[in-house]
Amino acid sequence: MSKVTGEPTLEGIDDYNTLKGEKKKIVWAVIIAGLIIGSAYVIASKVFTNAEDNLPVQESIKSIPVK
Repeated sequence: MSKVTGEPTLEGIDDYNTLKGEKKKIVWAVIIAGLIIGSAYVIASKVFTNAEDNLPVQESIKSIPVK
């Protein structure tokens, strides 16, 4: 079988294993911050969204008045 060379592999990327020290900490901090912010958003949307507070609207707009 022939190997497909059109798609890059992780080993072929130049900086695959070169994240060290401060760069690695920054990458992990961004990932963790994204997870925390996303989790806070999901929790807030579950807590503050109440379907019982919504009023059903029965009317529809048939024409838009123009001056």
